[in-house]
Amino acid sequence: MTTLEEVRDTFELIDDWTERYRFLIELGSELPPMPDALKTEETKVKGCLSQVWLVGTLEDGSLRLIADSDAHIVRGLVALVRMMFDGQTPETILETDPQPLLEELGLDKHLSPGRSNGLHSMLKRIRAIAEQAKS
Repeated sequence: MTTLEEVRDTFELIDDWTERYRFLIELGSELPPMPDALKTEETKVKGCLSQVWLVGTLEDGSLRLIADSDAHIVRGLVALVRMMFDGQTPETILETDPQPLLEELGLDKHLSPGRSNGLHSMLKRIRAIAEQAKS
């Protein structure tokens, strides 16, 4: 599985956004499959144009995230968000500001408004899951 450092390095090497989108699609293909039984209205991320499902469970003090999307590029964004937060403690998730990484990768300027809103909805959902797991 690709790491955040590898994503940073690859984005640094690729100037063309068409190629960066292809790389995001590849990231999405690395996501572990999400069981269809978990793809429910309750697990659907509100605010995404595409369908995105996100489930978090607390295991040994760390949040484990399972997620999927029906759109290829969004699935890549799901994979990126999962890389950022899967396996982190709820406290670490709540203390982490993802904005610097999004800016470093250029996603803050190169995503369509709909995809950008969806990405922020995913991040908001992960924070809510972390808040719930913390209490």
